[in-house]
Amino acid sequence: MDGEYTSPLTEEERAARRKARMAARKKKQRLRRRRQLLQLFPFLLLLILLAVLLTAWSTRQRETPEPEPEPQAETLALPPQEPVVPPIYTASETADTAQLGEELPSACAVVIDVDGGTILAEKDARTVISPASMTKILTLLVAAEHITDLDDTFTMTIDITDYCYVNDCSVVYGTILPSGADAALGLATYVAGSQEAFVALMNQKLEDLGLSGTAHFTNCVGLYDPDHFCTVYDMAMILKAAMENQLCREVLNARIYETAPTTEHPEGQILSNWFLRRIEDKDTGGIAVIGAKTGFVVQSGNCAASCGQSPDGREYICVTANAYSSWRAIYDHVDLYNKYCN
Repeated sequence: MDGEYTSPLTEEERAARRKARMAARKKKQRLRRRRQLLQLFPFLLLLILLAVLLTAWSTRQRETPEPEPEPQAETLALPPQEPVVPPIYTASETADTAQLGEELPSACAVVIDVDGGTILAEKDARTVISPASMTKILTLLVAAEHITDLDDTFTMTIDITDYCYVNDCSVVYGTILPSGADAALGLATYVAGSQEAFVALMNQKLEDLGLSGTAHFTNCVGLYDPDHFCTVYDMAMILKAAMENQLCREVLNARIYETAPTTEHPEGQILSNWFLRRIEDKDTGGIAVIGAKTGFVVQSGNCAASCGQSPDGREYICVTANAYSSWRAIYDHVDLYNKYCN
């Protein structure tokens, strides 16, 4: 260990070994770079291909001339089409509309010229009232629009008779003539399955008529309810719509109807529209009343809605509310037809 170390290799041999190691390292580096290039080659090829395609598309766009527009066939310019909207039932005041006061005993009233779409006279026509049995005009209209088989039959249920008994309603087998709650409920159940479902149809009809802002019904009979209301103007529009329905028009214009014999009534029953029968011999100035429905609850007094026709076929609608008696309601209609429909 004390002697000096002497390499067995000569200087030439050591230099040759260093050169070989250097060559081996360079070879390793070349192989690593080649592997990296091979990994990147697909991406490089895709970039080159995209560049070629973009260049070709750009060249073609510059070289392709703009196509000349094809000649258009000459067409007529059509006016813009108006949107289809459901009819809104309205009548308008005019400078000649009479404002009624204490000379008319009924608290609310409206007289409408159906053909002219104008209000001839009014008294608190937009005041909310309880429509009482005038409600059944809408009941009739909705039922008429949904029933397809007039020869079909319906058996009254115990729920209907119980409802009438509990609420002290009339039970007379006819919705309009002469205002039976049992018949109205029968129609509602037959058409919609329940009164609640039928009332939904009634309120939808009010919306269709453009009246839902001031009219809303909770039953098909006319029982008082704070949420069951309309105005005499609303009721006039409801009657107008009903008179435009042929079936409703026939029912509202019926004076007398005789039922078929039953076990309880072997001779049948004679049903009568007492408003029509009592007004027909009064002096209405030549106006023939061709449809009517009355109503009464304590909260609304005596009400009536009627449609009159002049000898030349012009039609008028009169609605009054809160008269002090049923006869007063009739005479108010007589006076209004006389003064404003002739």
